[in-house]
Amino acid sequence: MGVPDSQSSDTGIILRVRGPLELKCQLDTTDALLMQKVISGTFETLRAQVKSESLVLTVCDSPVFIWPNRGFHATPVEITPNTPCEDLQQWIQTDEQESSGKRSGKKKNKKSSTATAINLHLMMEVTTKGPLSAPILSRTVQKSHFLSTTLPMDCVIRTTSKDTIKDAFERLLEALTDQLCKMEKVMLQHMKGTTVLVPEPLHFLLPEPKGLVTVVYPAGVPDSQLETQRRELHQQFELPDDWPYFRRANAYHFPNEPYKDGYLRNPHLVLTHPSLDTGKVYLVQGIYSYHHYMQDHMDDNGWGCAYRSLQTICSWFQQQGYTERPVPTHKEIQQALVDVGDKQGSFVGSRQWIGSIEVQAVLNQLLEGSELGSKGRELANHFLTEGTPIMIGGGVLAHTILGVAWSETTGQIRYLILDPHYTGAEDLQVITDKGWCGWKGPDFWDQTAYYNLCLPQRPKVI
Repeated sequence: MGVPDSQSSDTGIILRVRGPLELKCQLDTTDALLMQKVISGTFETLRAQVKSESLVLTVCDSPVFIWPNRGFHATPVEITPNTPCEDLQQWIQTDEQESSGKRSGKKKNKKSSTATAINLHLMMEVTTKGPLSAPILSRTVQKSHFLSTTLPMDCVIRTTSKDTIKDAFERLLEALTDQLCKMEKVMLQHMKGTTVLVPEPLHFLLPEPKGLVTVVYPAGVPDSQLETQRRELHQQFELPDDWPYFRRANAYHFPNEPYKDGYLRNPHLVLTHPSLDTGKVYLVQGIYSYHHYMQDHMDDNGWGCAYRSLQTICSWFQQQGYTERPVPTHKEIQQALVDVGDKQGSFVGSRQWIGSIEVQAVLNQLLEGSELGSKGRELANHFLTEGTPIMIGGGVLAHTILGVAWSETTGQIRYLILDPHYTGAEDLQVITDKGWCGWKGPDFWDQTAYYNLCLPQRPKVI
């Protein structure tokens, strides 16, 4: 069910090929074993197509076409089997470059810690060379069941600077063939009568050195019914059973794909860590969304900072697959506090401020429990063991703590703060340059105010 990619997850180029393959077969029997045999034969035909000269892979947004099974034929002619794989980037065009007829001229950035993704499209030539023959038509009347579905092929591999196009595309073909085998297994496993479920390939980035892994799930089957498969995957890749690595919400987000909801993810990743003598950095684990004032057509400037910090925490639980609930709105947060008896009914729809105690109550109602803590050692341990964002509230202000840099010997500490009081657009450079997401010293806090911290605990589940 899973296919690992042995390449490192933080260097090189990701080659991703997507495209439809049509699975069509006629089932002339209701015998389950015979139907499975027919479907398996159709998959074998598709695997033969992937290995045939008709297979064409095109680099998206470029004039590059490659026939990997035809003596590695490619256009333009400058592309040869020995061309470095990363040189494909030079042919990818933006809309402006396409109108001017120029190549992208992208420079290689060997120091970048984020892999670049090159998208390819899978196609099949419908015409073949050979003598023309007149068609022969015949008509047969019989009852049968015709199975027709589209397989959404989606394969990825990682390359290094040493990989040639020929080497990389050979690995891509192996990945396509292997994915068809996994799709066949999933389809037959979940087949009921003549009804089949379409296989759904998903990619997950596992801790090093495992890297990027592709898993095929049956589409339409919820995560709650796939725990057995996930448990097998955890055993296969020797992963702990307290983190949902293979839930759909944890699927890898490719670097050149924007998030549809418009929120920024993990803005802290572009920051440079502070250097403390004998100090270590402890950071939030996983993905979160940055929620701040004035988003979602909601004017909460001056009173909604704790709501926004809570939304950031809830986004973390959602995007790690711990919950399928959407991030709550201000009104839903207020209703949750009414439901647990913390507030009166008139609180819903108001502009009243909430603090970390209310945040804890909402988490208990919507997600799970939380606890309080306040010192460097406890914060460091929290990010090591739980990895969730922390909400801190004091006076009339609330912030989100994403990490700490702390020295056990000197006691020096810096806090990585995500500030919900920002009112501007989703501009990563402005947010980081102006310190709306940045490292702060202890003097960032009001020394005369009392602060509570809400340290959300995550469920220990697969």
